[in-house]
Order: sequence, then C-alpha cells, then structure tokens
Amino acid sequence: MEKDETINNNQYLHDSDDKLEELNPQDSVKAYRNVKFLNSRDARTIRILAEYLEPESRLRHYGIKDTIVFYGSARIPSLQEAQQRLYDMTEKLDHLDIKSRGMMEARLQIAERDLKLARYYEDARKLAYQLTKWALDLDEKQRFIVCSGGGPGIMEAANRGAAEAGGKTIGFNISLPMEQGANPYITKNLSFDFHYFFMRKLWFVYTAKALVVFPGGFGTFDELFELLTLRQTKKVKKPLCVIIYGKEYWESVMDFNKMVDWGVINKEDLNLFHFLDDVEDAYITLRDHFEKEFVGKKQYWHW
Repeated sequence: MEKDETINNNQYLHDSDDKLEELNPQDSVKAYRNVKFLNSRDARTIRILAEYLEPESRLRHYGIKDTIVFYGSARIPSLQEAQQRLYDMTEKLDHLDIKSRGMMEARLQIAERDLKLARYYEDARKLAYQLTKWALDLDEKQRFIVCSGGGPGIMEAANRGAAEAGGKTIGFNISLPMEQGANPYITKNLSFDFHYFFMRKLWFVYTAKALVVFPGGFGTFDELFELLTLRQTKKVKKPLCVIIYGKEYWESVMDFNKMVDWGVINKEDLNLFHFLDDVEDAYITLRDHFEKEFVGKKQYWHW
C-alpha cells in the first residue's frame, strides 16, 4: 500500500479506463472489490476509516472494555538475552588479536549498556503480569487488558507478562520501513497492523485507563507528549493514570522542572503523571487508581 500511495492519481484513472473498456459488462468489478482503487490516493479516506472501524468491531466482538497501555523502546532486550550476549562477547575477547580486540571492546560496552537496560524489560514484564492477575480476579470480565505497540523490547515484555498471567493482551503494530514484526505473546486475533500513525495513536488512547511509559526513543517521546498534551488541554477528560517509569533514565534525558522554570508549562501540569522506579509502587498506584475511578463503573465504556 505504501508504494501504491505514490502512484499519480491521473495515471491511475487513465489506466483504469483503458482496462474497463476491455471488460464486458458482466465482468465489471464492484467498487469495494476494486483493489487498485482501494490502494489509490482517492481512496485514502476509506483506508483511514477502515483503521477506525475494523479495530472497533474486533475489540467490541472480543469484549475488550478498557486497556492499560505500555510504551517503551523496541531496542531493550530481556535479561536472559542481554546476559547471553555479554557472556558470548567476553568469551570471544580472550581469543582475539589486538586490532580485533579493540573493535570487540566497543561492542562489549554496548552489551554492558544493554544489560543495564534489560532491567526495564523485566520490570515491564513483571508489572504486566501483576496487573493482569489482579484484573482476572475481578467480578467484571475483560477489564484492564494490557496493550502495547506490538513489537519487540518493552512492547514484547508487556505482552509477555500479561500472557504469562493467563490474560488476553493486545498489540497495536505499525508498518515501518524497517519492518516491525508482531511479538509472539499477543493474543490470537488481538494483533492489529496499522498504516497510519495517527489512527494507531487514537486506539492507544481511546480505551486506555492508564499508560505506563518506560525508557524509549523518539517514538516513545512522541506518544508520551501527545498524551500529556491531550490531558493538559482536556481533550481527554477521563481520569487517566500516567506513570513515567525509570527515574535514572528519564531524569538524565528530560527535565520537566526546567520547563516550569522557563514558563512553558504550569507547575500543576507536573500532576498529570507520576515518576516511579519500582514495580510494586507502580502496581499499587495503578490498582488503587482503577479501584477508585473505574472498577464497578461503566462510565467511559464505548460499547
């Protein structure tokens, strides 16, 4: 579809007319089965609408009332993977010549950094597990389903923890130039594949009752700040709990207090989120929020 978007629309119409002239009336194709048209620029609105209606239909069918969304880097490995990678490199180091040793030491530093980051994979996995276990014990079914961007890293960790707890778990994937494949822990029939980032973002927020934001790059920042903007401007009025997890990372790359000092946000805007650094603290904060605002209530259900 990405390639089809670049086709000149006039050329598309011209080609279609040529082909239609060759068809007998009984061979004509209904518009909704005309794949070439559906992939054209003229049909972009239909594709956007499909990315709203199809997820809505599927989530309603499976009774998904609300979600807990996990954001975070796709590059963060599991603890086992990071430990194995570091061990393999350390073993190789002893058998290399001086020139090759220098190159390996640089890679070794990356492996050591990844081992440090792996803590966040395991924390996301554990938090998703605990939240899912708690939700499964509620009298109301299909509540607070763990949802991620569907890919590797923190996304995989969240889906994995929920699956290990025996619950359903959602993946909102996105097609990228470097293809992002869906991780294997997403529940069957609850893996979605979006073309448009803005439609994917809509679904992240639409059913969410909380967001947990782990260390990440541009994509994580994009998703976090869009959500904070929606809350700040009251475009999203439901009482969302937002946790920014991992103080060491976030305080080293972002200083929200400086934004207050410069006057670009109000001090009260810092109340839109919690900075936390412990799985148990995050679990208790989320559980208490859900029990206060949502458990036993149908408010903010969309179907």
